[in-house]
Amino acid sequence: MTPVELSRTVLHAVRRAVDAGELSVAVPAHAVVAPPGPGGAGDYATNIALQLARPAGQPALRVAEVLRTHLACAEGVTGVEITGPGFLNISLDQQAAATALVQRIRRDGMRYGHGDSLAGQVYEVRLPFEVRAEVLADALSRIVASQGGRVSAHHLASQTPRLAPQDGRVSTPHGEPHREIRTPADQPGGDTRTPADQPGGDTRTPHPDSDGSTRPTRSPEAAPFELRPHPAPEDPTPLGLDAACWALLHPAPHDRPRITADHLVQRESNPLFRVRYAHARTRALGRNAADLGFTAEPGGVGGQQELPVPLPLLSLLSLLADYPRVLATVAALPRAEGVAAPSRLARHLVALADATLLLLPVVLPLGEEKPSAAHRARLALAEAAGTVLAGGLSLLGIDAPDHL
Repeated sequence: MTPVELSRTVLHAVRRAVDAGELSVAVPAHAVVAPPGPGGAGDYATNIALQLARPAGQPALRVAEVLRTHLACAEGVTGVEITGPGFLNISLDQQAAATALVQRIRRDGMRYGHGDSLAGQVYEVRLPFEVRAEVLADALSRIVASQGGRVSAHHLASQTPRLAPQDGRVSTPHGEPHREIRTPADQPGGDTRTPADQPGGDTRTPHPDSDGSTRPTRSPEAAPFELRPHPAPEDPTPLGLDAACWALLHPAPHDRPRITADHLVQRESNPLFRVRYAHARTRALGRNAADLGFTAEPGGVGGQQELPVPLPLLSLLSLLADYPRVLATVAALPRAEGVAAPSRLARHLVALADATLLLLPVVLPLGEEKPSAAHRARLALAEAAGTVLAGGLSLLGIDAPDHL
């Protein structure tokens, strides 16, 4: 269960409490869930009871007690504990959550994390004739498209902006295309829809969803904004397309990018190499497993369904589950948080690659060991990680080769 899915579960609990007459409140647009802080417990915590206490006219602890009853019955939830003034601490069935997450990524493919929370939203971006601004605008356009929105980009020297056409390419005012943008319609495989109740600014109004909860939507019009990242100190073209994009996107927009040959080095000190290597290794594992006569099958990655998930795998699962939220941060445009979405995505991919590399040694059976359900489940997890790495790189305009 991803944080977004858990947020929807919390909202469903509020809806059930309202329908049962236990609470008299409007169901909020979204519920914030996050890892518990000091003194907390479980896998995630939410302050929804504190948020609803005043409109419900009841103490936060009483609201928390009401919601705990409904949350405890939710699928995938193994326990709910109340701490402090009314925080709900939620424990999840780790094995079931891991299996469901891997199944979802396998179903959605490279569209995992895509959604329609920005459907109908058009961002008008003005940018200078500068290579980093161009590359950043391209990446933002891809990520916005992954959430259902579109970008209208034009240079500051022009007075006639052009809207990105239906084929997913952003055009300059003179009709010269920027680099191609892979929109949800262009990506292969899977359903593009993800939960739509992702945070994305304070200008949205809630609308009822099909399940009775509410989700935020945006006005289709947004004020134009200028995109002025720290310019590239020199021409990145000699690095090649992939390394140049990474060199310009990995640092935060306000940081000075490094245009050096370090981005071409095939070793662990190069973050881009680690990301692409981790992806290539997950693809190689699939080929190796086929040679050994077994295939991927989501299941208990801990070895047995009743055993807890090992800590290194929990880190990987957490990063996979958090990927949709990372993409959704682009909804904060034109604020700095939204402009930094490509940089945030690049850094998330590095963390995901490092966690994936820790999994790889335990995927295939060793020596005389026979392939087990755990091996098939870990292979499915590794392949899911590879899919997310490839999808993230494609949003940055970077290739993810199967052989490296």
